[in-house]
Amino acid sequence: MMNLPAEFMARTRQLMGEEACTALCEALQQESPVSIRLNPLKSSGIPAGSKPVAWCRDGYYLSERPAFTFDPLFHAGVYYVQEAASMSLDLVMRRYVGRPSVMLDLCAAPGGKSTLAAAALPQGSLLVSNEVMRNRSQVLAENLVKWGNPAGIVTSNDPADFTPLGPVFDVILTDVPCSGEGMFRKDPVAVEEWSVDNVGLCWQRQQRILRDIWPCLKPGGLLIYSTCTYNREENEDNVAWIARELGAEILPVPVEESWQITGNLTGQDFPVCRFLPHKTCGEGLFLAVLRKEGSVEDDEVPFRTEGGKPERTKKGKQKGGKGAASLAVPEEMKGWLQALADEAWDFRVEDDRCLAIPQQWSGLYDYLRSRLRILHAGVTLGELKGRDWQPHHSLAMSTRLNRGVFPEASLDYTQAVAYLRKEAVTLEPDVPRGYVLLTYQGHPLGFAKNIGNRANNLYPAEWRIRSGYLPEELRLVGWQ
Repeated sequence: MMNLPAEFMARTRQLMGEEACTALCEALQQESPVSIRLNPLKSSGIPAGSKPVAWCRDGYYLSERPAFTFDPLFHAGVYYVQEAASMSLDLVMRRYVGRPSVMLDLCAAPGGKSTLAAAALPQGSLLVSNEVMRNRSQVLAENLVKWGNPAGIVTSNDPADFTPLGPVFDVILTDVPCSGEGMFRKDPVAVEEWSVDNVGLCWQRQQRILRDIWPCLKPGGLLIYSTCTYNREENEDNVAWIARELGAEILPVPVEESWQITGNLTGQDFPVCRFLPHKTCGEGLFLAVLRKEGSVEDDEVPFRTEGGKPERTKKGKQKGGKGAASLAVPEEMKGWLQALADEAWDFRVEDDRCLAIPQQWSGLYDYLRSRLRILHAGVTLGELKGRDWQPHHSLAMSTRLNRGVFPEASLDYTQAVAYLRKEAVTLEPDVPRGYVLLTYQGHPLGFAKNIGNRANNLYPAEWRIRSGYLPEELRLVGWQ
């Protein structure tokens, strides 16, 4: 049984009242619900025996917890494991983001809300996902690559690094680091590390983050503020501070009464959403939506494109890897992506890698690259190995992969797990030599190079399944 800190109990009782506090603490002793969100560009069914998450189009509660680590479809980006309350971002996106936009997810690791935003943004949008912590930023990049969004950039920078960019973003999501009260039943460490002093440090850090990033939001732009904690300092009080000190209008989020989402608990007259585990099926989450004061004209923005043609900046041209400046993108590699009528690509070689950037965002990519540390952008088509271009895992995961280019080999479950462990792969004798796209249940898992008697496993070593055993009772997500 979880022992909650006495000071947390006293503060929560003061905020919510005795009855609600007791109900919340009882709920925190229960097992967390299990939920996943489908990738609409990769999934073709719904989980068997599941129930929909009311506020998210692609969210589903599962009746039990599968062994996600050992599910090839999870590694293929067919779905993402995300707790249900966090999926409420979908509700906000549907209500307020109706046209192509440039969006920043500022504190994005491990990538749950970024993958949701990538699916929810209107066609023609660009998503920038950032994480300041280097080890967490690598996990973020992995999850975004697996999701397969071609119009995305992953960065690893402090919020202050964004300030000089100016008003670039139409939407900024700040799922800020917090005291983590809403994660108590999922993470025992969050209980151990909680203190009143830490709450104070958190709301001050949150305000610093908001001050740093505020100049990057266009006038009239949307700020989505969220935490996974319960106290008022990090929630309602910070939202009031944003409106008062930074200049913003607090907007309502349309919710249905049957969802039992709680509103403002502080008596202040502005709308917020509180997901409380004793009332809604999910973990604790706080959400507020604000619109920055003012309006913006196109010529006031430090970057824009005209007529779909990329606008380059001299500062955006950086030195590539050895010999990169003299390398040209082979014409055949341009055919590795689908040729859709409404999409154009800027193909380029950087650091011995061939990238494809959506052409309408090519200039903005250069602008960001000159100022930020970029981990991933667009689609990495291939990497130069000696004199040959080897197809990159990003290409295999991309929803724009041209499936007609590479021969394919279908793997059964045992073979798929072996491949994901980066073990040796044996292909059927009739599989052509050269680069082969390996699939599981029709979904790409990655590439191998078939050399006849064996195939070289090209799955990224740092992403491999490290566990050397399978659970005795293996449960996977079923589909209907």
